[in-house]
Parts: sequence; C-alpha cells; structure tokens
Amino acid sequence: MINVRKSFFSLFSLYLIFSNSECCFDDGCYLPKPNITLKAINDKQTLVVSWLVKHSSFVGDIYEIELSRTEQHTVIYTKNMSVSLGDSAIYTWTWISDLPLECVDHSARMRYYNQSVQSPWSNWITNSGFKANDEIQIFPSSRVLRQGSSAVFCCIPPTGVNVKRMTFRNKEYRLLSIGGGVKAITVNNLTIPKGIIKHLLLSCDDATGNSVHVSNYISFPPQKPRNLSCVTFDIASVTCTWDSPRKRLLHDRNVQIYTLHIENSDKAPFTCEQLSCTFPAVPHLQNYNISVWVKDKLGEEMERYSFNISDRVFPVVKSLRVNRGVTDATVSWSMQESLTHMNLICQVATVPLGTMELRCNDIMSSFCDTKLEHLVPNTKYNVRVRCTVNGRLWGEWAEETFITDPLVSLDLWRRIQPLSNWRTRQVTLIWKPRIAGTAATINIQEYTVQWSQEGQTESKNSSMGQAVVSIGPGKCDFTVQAVLPSGTSIPANITIPPAEHKENLPVQKRLDSTSEGGFNLTWEEQSTATCGYVVEWCVLGNAVPCTLQWKVPEGNNALLLHASEFRAGYRYTFYIYGCTDDGHRLLEIQTGYSQEFKSVQRPSLVEPVQSTSSSVSLEWHYNEDDPAQPAFIMGYLVTVQEVGSVLLPDRSNVSVADPHVKFVTIQSLKENTEYTCSVSALTKEGPGLPASITFRTKINYSSLIIKVVTPIFFLMGCTVLLWSQVKIVRSGLKEIFIYPAGMNIKTPEFEGFLHETDQWLQSQKPEECISCDIEILNGRPSLNEITALRDSELMNEPCSPSLQSSLSSSSPSCMLLEANYCPQLATLPWDRPASQQVTSLMNRSYLYTLKEGYSEPPNVVFSETKSSFEASDCPLESCGVIYGYIANDSL
Repeated sequence: MINVRKSFFSLFSLYLIFSNSECCFDDGCYLPKPNITLKAINDKQTLVVSWLVKHSSFVGDIYEIELSRTEQHTVIYTKNMSVSLGDSAIYTWTWISDLPLECVDHSARMRYYNQSVQSPWSNWITNSGFKANDEIQIFPSSRVLRQGSSAVFCCIPPTGVNVKRMTFRNKEYRLLSIGGGVKAITVNNLTIPKGIIKHLLLSCDDATGNSVHVSNYISFPPQKPRNLSCVTFDIASVTCTWDSPRKRLLHDRNVQIYTLHIENSDKAPFTCEQLSCTFPAVPHLQNYNISVWVKDKLGEEMERYSFNISDRVFPVVKSLRVNRGVTDATVSWSMQESLTHMNLICQVATVPLGTMELRCNDIMSSFCDTKLEHLVPNTKYNVRVRCTVNGRLWGEWAEETFITDPLVSLDLWRRIQPLSNWRTRQVTLIWKPRIAGTAATINIQEYTVQWSQEGQTESKNSSMGQAVVSIGPGKCDFTVQAVLPSGTSIPANITIPPAEHKENLPVQKRLDSTSEGGFNLTWEEQSTATCGYVVEWCVLGNAVPCTLQWKVPEGNNALLLHASEFRAGYRYTFYIYGCTDDGHRLLEIQTGYSQEFKSVQRPSLVEPVQSTSSSVSLEWHYNEDDPAQPAFIMGYLVTVQEVGSVLLPDRSNVSVADPHVKFVTIQSLKENTEYTCSVSALTKEGPGLPASITFRTKINYSSLIIKVVTPIFFLMGCTVLLWSQVKIVRSGLKEIFIYPAGMNIKTPEFEGFLHETDQWLQSQKPEECISCDIEILNGRPSLNEITALRDSELMNEPCSPSLQSSLSSSSPSCMLLEANYCPQLATLPWDRPASQQVTSLMNRSYLYTLKEGYSEPPNVVFSETKSSFEASDCPLESCGVIYGYIANDSL
C-alpha cells in the first residue's frame, strides 16, 4: 500500500512539473520546482539562465536566482526579478562574471514566488571549470581585453600542486585563493602597450618550479560611425561613407565587422569595408533608411541615416580629352548614359582663364564639349571639369594637362654697307627668334632667306642668325622664315630703301641716363613713319667690334631701356629709325653713358710754355670727342701752384668751360718764381687725370733798374741840399774823428804798441770768456788823489818798457789792464763829481787760445771802442788809455 502511494505522488509531481500547474490542498498550495537551463559564453565571461514562463493565474511574477562557485556551491550572487504576465514564453537572464568561467565551476538555481507561496529551488545547473592534468593553465589566454577595465587572471595547477607566484607585465601581484587550489590576481586599469605588438605577458609559477606564460591583447571597443553620407554615381548603385572617431592601431587583434542594413526593404544586410559600403540601388525606391553596424569582440555600435537618391547624384566625368591649337583648345568629356536625361550642369576651370559653366542636358549623346580661347602658344595648361545634377551635389574634378602648339616669329633687322662699286650694296640681315611660351623646347632646323628686287626673286638658306646678301641700288624686299619640325614660322619682312636716296645725318644729342643707369629715349613723332620705329645701338657701346642690338618700341616716340642691358663707363650711340613704305629712315642720333667715370685720359701739354715775369700761357692737345672716353668732356681745370708753397687762395684754379678751347693765360704771377701747372679734363663726376709741367717766370729788369737808380738820385739830391752847409758838417766831423787837442800820438809808436801787444797776447793762454765789459773813467779828482792813485797802481802793476816808452811823452802815468780780464765793472774808490766823464767799452768778441801748429802769427784787430772827451780836458790833468780785446780771426 505504501509503495502504491509513493508511486502516485511521484506521477503527480511529474505532472505538475511538466504541466507547470499548481495543486492546492486543504492545508495549503504547493508550487512546482522550476526547470532551468544554463549556457556559458567563455570569451565574454557570460552565463545565460533560461526558463519557461507559462501563463497561469496561480503563478507569481517574482523569481530568485542564485549563482555559486566551486563544488561546494559557495553562493556569490543573488538576483530577484519580476516577469510580466502574458503568454507562455522562454525567458533568459544574463550574468557577466569578473572571473573567467574556466577557472572554477559555476552553478545556477532558481525559485519563484506567488504571493506568500514559494516554489522549491530548482536543481543546481553547473558549468564546469577547466581541470588541469599535467601542466598549469592560465585564463584568460589570447583574449582581447577592454582598455581601461579591470581583469581577473587565474592559474589552475594540476591536482596536488600549489601555485607559488603570478606576474603581469613582469610585476608580481598578490594571490587570491578561489578554491580547489586555483589562484587569481586582479589587475586594474588595463592600458594599451606602446610597442608594435599590443600584447601583455602573464606568467604563473608553481611550487615544483614549472612556469607558464600566456599573452592577452588590449584594445578599445567599437566607435560609433560619424559623418555618414551616401551618394550615387549612376543611379544604379549607392555608396555610403563614414569615418571613425578613433583610428584603429596597426596590428590590433580586435577585428571589427561592418554591416549595412536597409531598414525599409527586405534586403539582407550588406557586408562593408572599414569606412565605406557599396550596394545596389533598390528599384523604384527613392527614400532610403539605412543603419551601419560595427561589431567586434568588445561590443557593437550603430548609426542611422536617411536620404533621397535623386538628391545624392554625384556625376563622374569620364573620357576627358583636349584638342589643342596655338591659341585655343577644345575640351570634351563624357558622362554616364543614365544621367543624360537629367539636368546636368558642368564647370570647366583653367588657370588663369578662370571657370566657365555650361549645361549639358540637351546633348543627344553622352559627350559634352567647350572651346578655350586666348591661350598663349607653347604654354602648359591644366584643365578641370566637374558636373552636378540640379546644382545640389558637385562631382569630383576630372583633370587633364596639355601644351598649346608653338608659335615662332623672327625679329628682323639689317645693316647696309655701300661698296666701292656704287651700283652694289652689301646688306647684312640679322634676326632673333621669338618663341612664345617656355613649356617645350623648339628645335629650329634652318632659316630660309628670300629677297625680291626689280622683279627678280632669289633665296638662300642659313643655319645661323644672320645672312649677307649683295643687292643693287634699287629698293629690295626681304623675307625670312624659320623651318620647324611641324612647319614654318611666321614670315618676317623688311624693306631696303633705294641707294640714290641721300640722307643728311642728324646732329648727335647728348642723353642723360636714369637714376638706375638706364636710358629713357624720346624723339619727335614723324608722320612719315607709318609702320613704327626701330632703335639701334651696339652692345658694348662704341667699342670695336660692334655687336648690333635693336628694339622695336611699343609706343610711338619713347623707349625705356633698363640698366641691365648696359655697362658703366661705355658711350652708347642710339640710332632712331622711322619705318616707311620705302624702308627705314634715320631720324635722330642720341648718345650717352649709363654711368660716367672721371678717370678720363690726360691732356698733352705743349712745351715749352710761354711765360713772362708775371704771366704764363699754357696750351695742350686733347681729343674731347673720343668715344672711348668713359665720360663726356665738359671742359678743363688748370691748377697753378708755387713750388714749395700751398695753393694760392684765389688764383690757384682756372676753369675752361669750352672743351674745344685748349689754351689759357694766367696773370699776376711773381717774377723769377718757379711754378707747377697741371691740366685735367673735367667730367660730370669731377676732374680726370692731370698732366703737369714746371716753369719759372722771368726777371723784371725795368723794376730792378728803378730800385737801383732811385737811391742814387736820392743821395745826389741830399748832396745838393747839404752843399751849402759844408762848413758846419766839416766841423762836426772833425770833432768826431780828429784827436783831441793836446794829444800827440805818433804813428810809428802806435804801430809798435800794437805789435808788442800782439806778441804778448800770443804768449798767454787765457780761459775763454763769453763777453767782457770795459769801462774807461775820466774824472777830475784833486792832484793829490791823482798822484796817490797813480803811485799805487804803478807799484802793483808795472808797465812794460815798450808801453811806458810809448806813453811817457804824453801822460804822466800809465794804467795797464790784464789780457785775461773777464767781464766786470771797474769802480774807482773815489766819489765821482758831477763833472766826471765815464767812457764805457763793450766787446762781444771771444779770446781764443793760440793753437799749436800755426807757423804765422794771427792777425790782430782791435775791438770797437767808444770814447768821449770834453773840451776842457787838458793833457796835464788826466790821461786816458784806450784799450780793448783782441780777436784772432784766423781760428
């Protein structure tokens, strides 16, 4: 009976489980045990719990789920949730684990509530972890981890082996015990490595010494597409593009998958490229609603976009071609045939012509063209074309480069040289090729020269830029053409006037250069010049040989030549021709310097110079019109300077303003004086190199005669005037030059005195004296004083016999002075009365010691003496001896 009861209850329980219905008894309501399923997604560390929810009035809407780890079912998470009543359905719940599911067992169970009644727990559904056999296992391994997140890494050892250490990026972390011998570490804020390979190394060491290493990769989750837009090039297909906010790194292991969905159609999703997607257009569908999905191992993102396909037409220009010419070009292109029925507008852009716009909707085919004009020959151009439909969206530019055809012209000129035979002239034709543009190098093969005179035509070829032709005296027409690989150049024509036409050469005009060193040529406009003007000059001025240069002015009567075409210090002569029907006629000649130098040549002075006692006339030779001079000669500068003196203040420089005058006369010079004259040519920059000459003025003899005769006549006049007073003059002279009365000096005695004195002085050796002063005092003391003084002097200094004998007859006493007497003042011991007369002798001569070696006695002279006597003097009262120094003139 008991067995039958147990079997009944078992069958009833199965019914309740499978019928998901409840049964209530008198003592309460019993809910059936829920039935759940468990699914593990290891790479995302996710557990998915599923169960069947069936509509029933007895079933509650609150569910309780428990999650556990390890075999002991350690609960780690509990979740209560409510489920809305409705039709029966499978309900799922997802849980993400921080620990890799491979590390340990993960189990789940569930029960539910209906008001106060709860169902029993369901059975534990377990997701088993990895079991290591012989080698340590590490999880996660080779997995892409999210940048900035935290991760838990576990190490599963074999049974009975302990984990000793775990390191991440060579850094050891603290071990966490999970259970069953499994150890784990937690790493926060994962960062992307800076190396090329974005992997992180994880190591695990056990107690037996075994070590295992694995790598994981760090990346960032997918980014939401931005700037999503779509266009169509031909209405048949659509291309959508977008960009990513963050550029994915090279060698990133997080592979992303892009898909595009047309949400308002039944088309399957389209697999796309990383930043673009092309799909066929849906027939008869104008408005599109699309979404772009990007998915990878770390998640997914999506962006939506809507558009009208008619507004997103993006025309593409195809088959762009250019048919070039010399000054124009025809540009043509084609479009998609599916767009020809639409309102097409195209733009053609060419630098520097600008952009033109034209419509191409009236064409019968898919081609459109336009013409470009006013182009430069032999020039490279770039043309671009783009189109739009209804002006909403412009297509991409299509580009093409082309070079216009070359254009060669010749700048032709001539030089006419008459020969000895008046009926023959030699014409030298000179030309320069003018090639417009520089895009391509033009190869000129040769030149063809053709001329016509008096109905006869001849021709010749030339490989150079000139040709020499002999013609007659009549008018002659020349034509020159360049032969090119693609044809010939534009013909150049020039006419040679008849020889019997005699031209009077115009007077040369001096031309000033501009401040920069160029020339600004102007001339009078001629009515006969019907075809313009030509200016001709030599490249190196008037230097020989002449390299001819010419230029056709753009204006009527002016031409500006830049300084770069000329050299300083060279004289340039410009010949201005007027073009007439009979050829070119010479109108004006202008000459000038780009820059003048003052280093002109020296003048050549004519010698000898013509001079007087007060003037000089200079003459020189100079070629002031020499074209080789580095400047125009404005005149001459003559400089006169007295030898050995500075420049004369007012008459040193004389300017000659006329360069053709080559003589000058300079006045007001000193007689019998040496002068230096220099002559230099004057330029605008200053005087040039001087030429110098030295001369002496003559003596003025008439002036000398006047200087000599004038004193003679003056003396004669004085003599005539003083003749009447001859007696008075004679008496005065006697008082001066005749001895005083009472003095008897005999000539033989005086000569003997001189001879003895000379002999005595030669025997002495006195010291040299600079000067001596001798004073002779004549006084009239009393007779006793005179006697006492005389006796004292005679006792101290006796006179020599000769001297005494010469003076004994005229003087009672004698005063003798020594020969070596130095300058001093002799003072007598008595007081002088008022009537006393003093005579002073001054001598500035020197006494020299007689040197040895003289065989003859030196000449002896007396020094100058000054003596004065009063009329009352008498020989008996006093005696004066005139004595002085003797100088030897022979030393």
